[in-house]
Amino acid sequence: MTAIGTRIDETGTLIRDGGAFFLRRDAGGRFQLELQRTPVDLVEKRVRLIGTLVAPDLVSADGVSPV
Repeated sequence: MTAIGTRIDETGTLIRDGGAFFLRRDAGGRFQLELQRTPVDLVEKRVRLIGTLVAPDLVSADGVSPV
């Protein structure tokens, strides 16, 4: 398990479930995302996530960009 406060730099597929966004990780599993902006144009596409783990499986995203 990754420690809270760890910097995250991963790739995967951005998915939307209800009003929440998640990264389906290439390494397996998924992170729920806290986002400053809503990246609807990237939903169901491969992205790179950079952020900080703030709770188990919850990342405060600094950026989500296409791969």
